[in-house]
Amino acid sequence: MSPGANRLGPIACVTVRTPSLAATEAAYGEFLHYRVVSRSPVSRFQAELWGVPGLAGTPALLMAPAAATDFVFRFVEIPAEPGYRAFRRHGWHAAELIVDRVDPLAKLLRASPFEIVSPPLDLSFCPDIRAMQIRGPGGEILYLTEFKQPVPGLDSPPARCAVDRTFIVIVGGSSLDAMQGYFSTTFGVPTTPAMESRVQTMALEFGLSREHRFRIAALPLVGRCYIEADEMPPQAQSLPTATQELPSGIAMVSFFAKATDAQQAGTSLFSLPEVAPPYAGASGVACVRGAAGEWLELIIRP
Repeated sequence: MSPGANRLGPIACVTVRTPSLAATEAAYGEFLHYRVVSRSPVSRFQAELWGVPGLAGTPALLMAPAAATDFVFRFVEIPAEPGYRAFRRHGWHAAELIVDRVDPLAKLLRASPFEIVSPPLDLSFCPDIRAMQIRGPGGEILYLTEFKQPVPGLDSPPARCAVDRTFIVIVGGSSLDAMQGYFSTTFGVPTTPAMESRVQTMALEFGLSREHRFRIAALPLVGRCYIEADEMPPQAQSLPTATQELPSGIAMVSFFAKATDAQQAGTSLFSLPEVAPPYAGASGVACVRGAAGEWLELIIRP
């Protein structure tokens, strides 16, 4: 594959493991204004694709923002992992949602089931971006991000409703260079210069100051989406390489991709018997692990 021929994106789905679909539906519906688009359990096809056949029949729920169904959260009901905390180990850490105005949302969320991890703050490297961080019913971390005005070099989608789609996903691993190299070599995602930035949720998990700077990079995808890659402290845990269940918190991220990407990623492409979101219009699907052990679902579109 030629470098620079970016083929990954946009982000189609974020899969979250949660101990209670009812609690999750209530929280996302009332406070983030997401709506249910499907209540179908995990299919046998999906369970085989993800390499967790015992997951077939597990209750699951798809929810989309009020504006459209071009992005969905997929919630899968699995008992909580004792002691799980996001940002302590490698893999997917958070989903970043574009919002219209973050400060009024923060006031609403004070009386919600979501835990406010960090109140609204301007980003250390860009005061035109203001964001807060919350923890959901499954321990998942969400960033809620407002662009006060367009930011040169960061082509973000508009907020079409109060709380819109995920446009950035955050992955953490031991080596920023390895994570950038994986996405560049496999999918043609351009590498970008590293930045020193606050990642408050991770800092708190490792007993560091909220002002601690981590080495991160924003990797541009197709469709005005991004992967933020965070280099984690040496004491961060690795994801298990062999497991029979979904990882806790944000378990997997689904991206639209090209058919050749499955081969480049070293995995098989499955024919698609399902046509509901996030697979609508797709011709096939594959599942692969990234450089930090993170799970990626590749949804193939022509």
